[in-house]
Amino acid sequence: MIVSTGFACVRRLCVAVVVSVSSLSTASNAEVIRDIEYARPDGYSLLLDVYLPENAARKPVPTVVWVHGGGWKNGSKKSSKATWLADEGIAVVSINYRLTDVAQWPAQIDDCREAVRWARRNASVFGFDPERIGAWGSSAGGHLVALMGTLPYPEMESVSSRVSAVCDWYGPTELLTMPPNNVGDGRTEEDVANSNGAKLLGCTVKDCPELARQASAYDNVSKDDAAFLIMHGDEDPGVPIQQSVQFHERLRENGVHSEFVVIEGAGHGGKLFDTPEVKARVLSFFRSRL
Repeated sequence: MIVSTGFACVRRLCVAVVVSVSSLSTASNAEVIRDIEYARPDGYSLLLDVYLPENAARKPVPTVVWVHGGGWKNGSKKSSKATWLADEGIAVVSINYRLTDVAQWPAQIDDCREAVRWARRNASVFGFDPERIGAWGSSAGGHLVALMGTLPYPEMESVSSRVSAVCDWYGPTELLTMPPNNVGDGRTEEDVANSNGAKLLGCTVKDCPELARQASAYDNVSKDDAAFLIMHGDEDPGVPIQQSVQFHERLRENGVHSEFVVIEGAGHGGKLFDTPEVKARVLSFFRSRL
């Protein structure tokens, strides 16, 4: 199957893309439109890819925004782990956001929110249901989607950036207690100053604790947050599983729907997150909450 530029132009967005969907094992029946610009903050072009279910032309479908990992300094929309959802009737919007070599916090969450607004603005164009939008991300992307579901929304936004359901894969949820952000266990002041967390915030958590709390989902939990599915490997060497344990408990204490799944033997991602069982749990969650 070949998807040409004709589809994008029908939806008033003429994007020069030709995609052989048969070569995408993760979304074999999806219609794919790549490299759509969804925002241009300070002149920096932000792009996304859309994966549409076959039934999107017949009725509005739920949509999941995928946010990639990479320590806020690497990665791209091309590494989406969510594209297979399109075969299950859920549209996927895989986004780029400004990395730390371009901008520091809160640019990253601003971009994620703008992607949700873009999806709502273009719901009739692509067949999205604007009332059923969720988010899913891994590692640094898990950190950002957790904030998409917890951080207070801007009061004056003309189009809502609210999401109804969040799947957080092994994201750091409390920057103040993340080991790389603190001196000790062989880490020096210089190490901490060069950590991914410090590059994100523009300062170490010791020097700007309030900013670190603002950028931590754990510190922003409230009773009206999105529903959560949290998945974490019990042998994760990068993000301690305690980050997800305490976040899940905080959500539950506030009456927020939260499901916590421990992937036994899994590290920071990897093949154990790509099993039929894991996919079934993710699909069940999004179907029930969207």
